[in-house]
Amino acid sequence: MNRDRPMNPKNRQANHPNSKNKPSEQMKQTKQKHTEKIKNKLPENLRNQEHQIQEQRTEEETEFMQIEGKNPIIEALRAGQQMDKILIAEGLHQIDEIKQLASERGVKYQFVTRQKIEQIATTKVNQGLIAFVAHAQYIEMDQWLDSLDMSKNPVVVMLAELQDPHNVGSIIRSAEASGVAGVVIAKHRSVGITATVAKSSAGAVAHMPIIRVTNLAQSLEEMKARGFWVVGTDAKADKHYYDIQYNMPTVLIIGSEGKGMGPLLEKKCDYLTKIPMLGNVTSLNASVAAGIMLFEIVKQRLR
Repeated sequence: MNRDRPMNPKNRQANHPNSKNKPSEQMKQTKQKHTEKIKNKLPENLRNQEHQIQEQRTEEETEFMQIEGKNPIIEALRAGQQMDKILIAEGLHQIDEIKQLASERGVKYQFVTRQKIEQIATTKVNQGLIAFVAHAQYIEMDQWLDSLDMSKNPVVVMLAELQDPHNVGSIIRSAEASGVAGVVIAKHRSVGITATVAKSSAGAVAHMPIIRVTNLAQSLEEMKARGFWVVGTDAKADKHYYDIQYNMPTVLIIGSEGKGMGPLLEKKCDYLTKIPMLGNVTSLNASVAAGIMLFEIVKQRLR
């Protein structure tokens, strides 16, 4: 008669749920050090990207995100953004506008020590002010499209896989200043609206409709069906950005500095343009390129 070989008593003890034969604290620390060692060998851009993703994940897991600095907080209050409270460093001057806006909107503010501010702050340019605001409310594509007046030739910015929150914030700032009707971002492989984005936008994110979509290419088709024309940038394009007449509903695609907008989005463009470069550097920061093109549109429309 065949029988299963009995389990070795040592193995049985090790597999018992109450076994004390578990990884020691020293083993855990060794594993953690090994992981950190591997991370430190990564290129700096990959380490930064991992930090940004972790920062975004942490922010998205909390009910409120914090924004720092005078202008972002003022703009969030003016826009009526849901806000839990504001922390103000003791002895801070020129904060009457913040206190007045907060009182008008029923937002409580609290004076704390500068040390407390520095302990909580995530940036070095907090100006002694931290506010806790509700996460950005993204708008559904269909709802947003229905709200547009196409007779006014709206301009839309689409961000293709931008992962630097400083770049995204700066682009939103330029977009708001140039009268853009909305900014479209992807749910995946792209930074969302985080505290760093809000700070970099100087508060403009509080006034800008943000449309977050699953598929950028599909969203482009929806916008084209509504009458939009799509403009992208490519260093090999024949036309310069100022050769296009922007007297039409326009989607301006801004690609990441490394990958650009990608071949799929490029195929859906009605126009490909380039920004002339005279120096040795062959590309611009994404937010700089966006600013140049957006204010060319402003210039043309003010003629």
